[in-house]
Amino acid sequence: MCETNLQCDTGMIVKAVAGQDMLGYVAIDSLVAGKCCGGLRMVPRIDEEELLAIAGSMTLKYGLLGLPQGGAKAVVIGDPEQPEADRQHQLEVFGEAIAPILKQHIYVPCQDMGINNRDIRQILRHVGIRTKRRQLLDTPSGLYTAMSVRACMAQAANLTGRELQGSSIAIEGFGKVGSALAKMLHQDGARIVAISTSRGAIFAPDGLDVPRLVELACRVGSRAVEEYKQAERIDSDALLELDVDILSPCARAFCIHAANADRIRARIICPGANNPIDPNAHALLEQLGVLVVPDFLANCGGVLGGTMQFASVSPKDIADFIQRHAKQTLGPLLVSAKRSHMSAQQTAERIAKRRHTRIRQSAEQPKPSRRFLHAAIELYRQGLVPRPLVASLARSYFDRAVRFEPSDLA
Repeated sequence: MCETNLQCDTGMIVKAVAGQDMLGYVAIDSLVAGKCCGGLRMVPRIDEEELLAIAGSMTLKYGLLGLPQGGAKAVVIGDPEQPEADRQHQLEVFGEAIAPILKQHIYVPCQDMGINNRDIRQILRHVGIRTKRRQLLDTPSGLYTAMSVRACMAQAANLTGRELQGSSIAIEGFGKVGSALAKMLHQDGARIVAISTSRGAIFAPDGLDVPRLVELACRVGSRAVEEYKQAERIDSDALLELDVDILSPCARAFCIHAANADRIRARIICPGANNPIDPNAHALLEQLGVLVVPDFLANCGGVLGGTMQFASVSPKDIADFIQRHAKQTLGPLLVSAKRSHMSAQQTAERIAKRRHTRIRQSAEQPKPSRRFLHAAIELYRQGLVPRPLVASLARSYFDRAVRFEPSDLA
């Protein structure tokens, strides 16, 4: 069953319970035309405040990208590495608990940490929801997220007179995003000196053997840091405080906070995770001269790439678009931040909220052209519109969607 509590100042939490057992939550930050969308993840523990903050980041991400979605995030409380039969049973029971908001299409789940689109299709089938022919197809979301993190990292390095080649980089989290990012940066000639998983962190000042680590992660998951013997074992929190050129938090929310922000020695922070920096730490990092790329810009590739793939855009064009988007967005955003005497995070939030409000108002009072577009997308989702036709129109749609208006940067 669903137990719903409305938090008027921050959003809405839907609690998924079965008897006395808490199965998980759905956090709804915003609605567009009565709907919201966001990743469903499986993690051993999370609190409501953290989940609401991550849902808020989804609203900001959709606003910055110009996509007509409300922001949400959901979590199943469990171990993603548990036996598959137990994992699937847990997902089905969670699906039963939130079936009302799934069947009314209030919350539309998508893949996230520990969950893939096959899992979501199974959840929907279990509660009696039929998926469309082109709905929830396999998408390398982690790869697309890593692409945008890497693109923003390269742009941030360039803006500070650095290059990725030869830079020392620490990556917190070595899941789908962190491992893909490490591979890309290794190919760029960067030196990955530290990575972490849920079982701890490893550090090698001369650089880790990234191909070896990726192979281990594919084979033994989070135990890769235990199996890799050519590095020093360190505490996961110590990874954040290493003297590196670039730090990329790709795991926990709020891992950087007021108590450790003054010990951060990275010159650039480019996150793959949502909300890795507590709001109280942003000002201190800025005083220390750390360039912090807003998380919902750096990790927007998962949403952007997945949406473009749905629209039949080719993988190469998606990669090129993500690269160009980072270059065209981060520079103007930093200029606007300096002009308004605000941090990059504050400026990005202001822009994203302004754009999301405009999107929501347009969705609530749709013009005939928007109604036609929605009808065409539904036909396409059902497989009734050919892919080449949609692909030929999609590029210009996304160009218009992500482009900043002059008023956005004012």
